Amino acid sequence: MSLDYLHFDYAEGDDGTGTLEAMASTWPEQVPAVHAEVVRVLAWAHAEFPGRRGALEDGFDWDYNLHGMRELTAPEALLYDEAAGRLVVQPGPPGKARHTLTLTLSGNAGFCEAFRQQFGLD
Repeated sequence: MSLDYLHFDYAEGDDGTGTLEAMASTWPEQVPAVHAEVVRVLAWAHAEFPGRRGALEDGFDWDYNLHGMRELTAPEALLYDEAAGRLVVQPGPPGKARHTLTLTLSGNAGFCEAFRQQFGLD
């Protein structure tokens, strides 16, 4: 199952626990597609490892952390004032919001291998 917005990086600890991290930063019109991918990933994890989500140190197979942020930006024109020897900043109008979402999954070796196979990670 391919993902268009969530591109996971994989790291494995000395204890065999794996971490899969993805971040997507998009414009508002792309947010529903990103959210749909998060839902697909988490629905798969819950279906394949039902009742096994929780802290790995407590014996569970997998867990996740999900965060989002909406950032408003405004361009700035920077001009060098030669006579005064300083920069002059002219703020522009606020731009479109940028939405950033991070999803981190951690899991035991079985979960990580199944995830990597399902989502085509090498």
